[in-house]
Amino acid sequence: MLHWTLLCIDETGYELNLVLRDAVIVMSEPFSGNAPTPAPNSRHHRWLLEKYGLRATRQRLGLAKLLFSKGDRHVTADALAAEAGSVRIAASLATVYNVLNLFAEVGLVRGLAIDGSKTVFDTNTTDHGHFFFEETGEITDITGETHFSEGIQPPDGYEIVKVDVVVRLRRKRP
Repeated sequence: MLHWTLLCIDETGYELNLVLRDAVIVMSEPFSGNAPTPAPNSRHHRWLLEKYGLRATRQRLGLAKLLFSKGDRHVTADALAAEAGSVRIAASLATVYNVLNLFAEVGLVRGLAIDGSKTVFDTNTTDHGHFFFEETGEITDITGETHFSEGIQPPDGYEIVKVDVVVRLRRKRP
């Protein structure tokens, strides 16, 4: 009887330990070891871009790795460009803006207009709201189940595509 334990990355990019006996999967569990970080052109990021109909260029792959390898996050184009520069991904600020706007257009990220001049991009594309802390500029997700579109009737012939809710907060004044 053959017995193997394999480290695999599934189509969504999750690392799994697969235990096989005679070529039959008998157990699958999340991997907890120290696997190397996938390269910017990893299969997962290429698959993700192609799934959304995008050509997997070197810059898009590198920026996708930065965006989607750290869990749900909120990022501006300026911050992502600085992050890209720090890991030697060659992408101008204009390219980063273009890629983020393209990702938003196809649904890979959500663009949030916070101030008229600033867009924050959210890697969590599910229906949820945000808290914006005016003093710090920090943005966090509103946790818990919130259904902001419940009870809203769109005009005849229209449907609600998405609801963007940004709740602005500041400390109470004494």
